[in-house]
Amino acid sequence: MMRAAVLLLAIVLGACGGEPQPPLVATNVVITQPMPGSGMSAAYLSLTNNTDDAISISRVTSAQYQSAELHESTIEDGVARMRAIAEFQIPAGETLRFQRGAKHVMLMRPTGPFTTVSLQFFDGDVLLLEVDSEIESKTD
Repeated sequence: MMRAAVLLLAIVLGACGGEPQPPLVATNVVITQPMPGSGMSAAYLSLTNNTDDAISISRVTSAQYQSAELHESTIEDGVARMRAIAEFQIPAGETLRFQRGAKHVMLMRPTGPFTTVSLQFFDGDVLLLEVDSEIESKTD
């Protein structure tokens, strides 16, 4: 009888989804190596909003770079353009993808040699998420 009760409890807890998910989750993180002589790099990733409310990302920082900015690349009149974006919104339950040729985090002026990059995502002064990732290795 006790064994059946424990099994039933395990099934009920499993159906409830277990532990709650963090509000904001990063996946598929890629940090490119700085381009030779330019000191510029980029971060690409997916940010998933696991809440019932929209999440704003208004600022990104990195200790490994003097500057980190939210950017978007577009093609206008046949010309590729890149511009800084003040804020990205992630609707409730959705994923924002930072990809090559589209939205991305522009990383400028590295502070020294390193193999791992830390990114902090903010809404105003509120830290929402910190992500650590190794730099993408180049294959020749």
